[in-house]
Parts: sequence; structure tokens; C-alpha cells
Amino acid sequence: MIESWVINDDSPGPVLSEVVLEALRARIDSGQLETWLISSSGRSLAFVTNTERAMVMLLEEQGDPGEHAVDPGCEGSSDGFGLSNGQHDEYPDQDTVPIGEAFRLVEHIVGTGSWPADARWIVDR
Repeated sequence: MIESWVINDDSPGPVLSEVVLEALRARIDSGQLETWLISSSGRSLAFVTNTERAMVMLLEEQGDPGEHAVDPGCEGSSDGFGLSNGQHDEYPDQDTVPIGEAFRLVEHIVGTGSWPADARWIVDR
């Protein structure tokens, strides 16, 4: 079976890799900076942005520390990562990626179920 993904809070059906970026951009434009996608196999893909950088996390199941995209060598931190509960977080820039890269990662994961071969990510388990 091919894994399918839905946006956790507003998707009536599966979101395809070809349109996931359009959905993310529409959510960002409406002020929704946190998006969770849930796969048919029970995995979760988190995308949290401040509109310039994003944290992208892939979790195997609920409670899994998961794995996340990184930008090795990047210094400093960025704030403004808005969560759906109203909280605004700050993350080290090395634990986030530029938003264009985050879009590429999400599109690839939704399309294939795995990180792109050239992606930089670490396992938090």
C-alpha cells in the first residue's frame, strides 16, 4: 500500500505531493504557521515556520522523539515560530532550515515517504 497524507486539522482527504506546497502556503497566508500531516501508516510530519525558516520533523508514532531537518553550521536563533495553541517559539537556526528547503523536504516526504537523499537531518530518538 502506498502511504497517503492528510493535513490533520482541515483536510477532507489526502493531500498529494503536487499540491502540498500550495496548501502550506495558503495556511501560512492565513496565519497558520504550524501544520501537522498524518500518514495512513500513522506517521506524523510537522512543519512549523516563522515564514523565513521552518522546523520539519518526522515522527514514526505518537510520543516518538522523531527526526528533524538541520542546517549544520548555521549560527544564531530565530523566533516567531507560531504554534496553534498561541505559543511563539524560538529555535536555534541549526535546528531549522530556510523555508524553501523546508517546502522541498515536505514535498519529497509526502511523495515518497522518506527524506531526500541530499537532505540534512538528525535522529532525536
